[in-house]
Amino acid sequence: MATDKKFTVAGVSTLNGKTKIRWANDVMRIKILAKNGHTNVELIELPHEMTKAEIVQHMRSIGFGSGNPTTEAAIKYAEKKNPAATAAVTTTAVKAEAVTA
Repeated sequence: MATDKKFTVAGVSTLNGKTKIRWANDVMRIKILAKNGHTNVELIELPHEMTKAEIVQHMRSIGFGSGNPTTEAAIKYAEKKNPAATAAVTTTAVKAEAVTA
């Protein structure tokens, strides 16, 4: 389920052979990932705060990880889990009430 939480840093890291997208609000997150045994850590600062869906679109637009099959797979998975918000069409039903005088 996608959230409306916003992040300023994003990227990928590999832990136990599995590459995943990482979301953060501080570039110092790289130290925590490295300390916990993550490898191939690659984080980028985003141009502004973004939701996960916006980050995935941004990564695609800048070619982040292109040519790296594991990074591309991680982006594809994140895209599937965090679909871009679509314009919701809402309709309101008006309930008519009988007025007696």
